[in-house]
Amino acid sequence: MMTKIKKRFVAGAKCPKCGAQDSILLFKENGIETVECTDCDYRALQTDIEVPKKASGNMIGVFKPD
Repeated sequence: MMTKIKKRFVAGAKCPKCGAQDSILLFKENGIETVECTDCDYRALQTDIEVPKKASGNMIGVFKPD
């Protein structure tokens, strides 16, 4: 049985290759975070090991509404 990959658009993001806005999809494929453009053939991969290197601070993704 195949598992469906959940893809999400990144609002306001511009493709670094073609410059199209709101065309970037973010998803995880085989444990690898992947972004791709729906307008051109741009695709970038980022393993979980690379994520902490680029993060600043001790926490990622904590949201506290006002």
